[in-house]
Amino acid sequence: QVQLVESGGGLVQAGGSLRLSCAASRSIFTGNIFSINAMGWYRQAPGKQRELVAAFTSATSTNYAESVKGRFTISRDNAKNTVYLQMNTLKPEDTGVYYCAARTRRVGTQYDYWGQGTQVTVSS
Repeated sequence: QVQLVESGGGLVQAGGSLRLSCAASRSIFTGNIFSINAMGWYRQAPGKQRELVAAFTSATSTNYAESVKGRFTISRDNAKNTVYLQMNTLKPEDTGVYYCAARTRRVGTQYDYWGQGTQVTVSS
């Protein structure tokens, strides 16, 4: 089992910034067969489906939602088994519950583990 612990959510005014953190209980991107090999952030707004925000799809590749490109940056610290999401120029439409996700399977793109979620609220 892998535990993912998110932190950093909160209430911020439009135009502000927040940084989310997701700490994993297993090593990330080491290439070890048991290591996490993909990790990222999804969000779910009220009444909407969960959507990808940003992710490391591999040790060397990232993927961002079009709506956050240029404003959000995903980064990681392998030594701390932690992935970060720096969110700048926040908009009210960025409001939602942000979930960290991680994958350990070697075949397929589905994420295997999810965090409990952290609320991000952007006021106008």
